[in-house]
Amino acid sequence: MLMKDGMNSRLLLDCAKSCILASSPVFRRQQFLIRCVEGSIDHPPHSRDMQALRSIEVDSESVIRAITPALDPTRHKGQAGNIAVIGGCREYTGAPYFAAISALKIGADLSHVFCTKNAAPVIKSYSPELIVHPVLEESYSVGEENKRSITSKVLAEVDKWMERFNCLVVGPGLGRDPFLLDCVSELVRHARQSNIPIVIDGDGLFLVTNNLDLVRGYPLAVLTPNVNEYKRLVQKVLSSEVNDVDAPKQLLSLAKKIGGVTILRKGNSDLVSDGDTVKSVSIYGSPRRCGGQGDILSGRQVLCACFKILECYICLGVSSRILISSLNE
Repeated sequence: MLMKDGMNSRLLLDCAKSCILASSPVFRRQQFLIRCVEGSIDHPPHSRDMQALRSIEVDSESVIRAITPALDPTRHKGQAGNIAVIGGCREYTGAPYFAAISALKIGADLSHVFCTKNAAPVIKSYSPELIVHPVLEESYSVGEENKRSITSKVLAEVDKWMERFNCLVVGPGLGRDPFLLDCVSELVRHARQSNIPIVIDGDGLFLVTNNLDLVRGYPLAVLTPNVNEYKRLVQKVLSSEVNDVDAPKQLLSLAKKIGGVTILRKGNSDLVSDGDTVKSVSIYGSPRRCGGQGDILSGRQVLCACFKILECYICLGVSSRILISSLNE
């Protein structure tokens, strides 16, 4: 009887452990990953689609090696990249941090974040390496009668730094506050007048999708939409739905329609187009799709743009700003 009771107790204990394990986040994540792997095995990509992507595949490693400046003891601070992230509000402080810190980790010398006053102390606490400017404002802290003067003040604060930056990232953690978006729209216009390359990500894409003139015809703009952001862009610009069967052709049309901006469509295979050509990057990465990955990409993307400008600067011995101006003429 005692043995039977002992066996029953162990059985109940094992059942309880199984129930706890089944409800644990780790176990659920493992099961999810297993299902994903099984799904990818059961449903391989169409061979014709794979052939089409392989035909436009770019050797991304060679590109990165070609544009990354060599370490040189004769250079001074800022010559390997001085970038700025415009984003960060009450709700979102991680996104601008990820974008700014990833640029530093890849090799930028200086990385700035322009955010709202509430977000600044949090972002500052993440890292002492970032230069954080608490200059942006949201509607809740601005009276209707003060909006014009505060907008001018924000523009003046950012403008005095603008000439120092090689590139900007606009959007990570920006939020969708109407007044904040209006201020950032003006900042984008100022950056465009100064011929500064701009990477648009996150809520910056929401802003641009609803006001395409901010980037229309600006070849130094790079849009980095995910699945949902790309869908909204296609619906807005092409008045159609996303066509995965002929994705490269649709992306080419989209970039051309917006006026020659570069679009990096994120997915299993990333597609990149400037309206003239389409390239694919299908290097295997993490199967996870967690928050923050796009922000890290935008920080790395802006540094790649920065490196390309610096490469021209070093080779030609001219100011990057003059170089870009000549390209636009």
